[in-house]
Amino acid sequence: MSSDNNPNKPLEPKVNELIGECQSLILATVDAEGNPTASYAPFARSGNKFYILVSYMAKHTKNLKEIGKVSAMFTEDESATRQIYARHRLTLDMSTNEIPRDTPEWDTAVALLQTAHGKILDILTGMQDFIMIELTAKKGAYVNGFGSAYFVDENLEILNHRNDINHTVVEKSAN
Repeated sequence: MSSDNNPNKPLEPKVNELIGECQSLILATVDAEGNPTASYAPFARSGNKFYILVSYMAKHTKNLKEIGKVSAMFTEDESATRQIYARHRLTLDMSTNEIPRDTPEWDTAVALLQTAHGKILDILTGMQDFIMIELTAKKGAYVNGFGSAYFVDENLEILNHRNDINHTVVEKSAN
């Protein structure tokens, strides 16, 4: 699917390309009382799983561990977007799972993060307040322009174009 220079035709979805351009993801968490927290974390990816190393000093860590779900967003760099209102973005509903230290899963996640972000992981993994959280995609939405929005499944595959809600122009009153 391509735009063919037709502004009314959706752009081709490029979920993996957008994720590949990002080093961090935006997190929307809530605490046990439902109080929201917005934050971010650097990540590494393996399939539909994303690994983040987070400190208990951050509010989102307790929320991620105790609530077990999060909304995560990947966004196009503002300096690269042609229209700020149509910024490319992927939002995923995800489950969370703490990965214990001294397990093969921990070692794999650390190796992925180290490949993505370098030697800083040697320092951070040596601090006891840092824990590893595995985020697993459940479903989501991908937007890459006006009228170009898609439903995404747990494998980050496009399900279908979101054409259930159409933009309509507001009639201006003659004064």
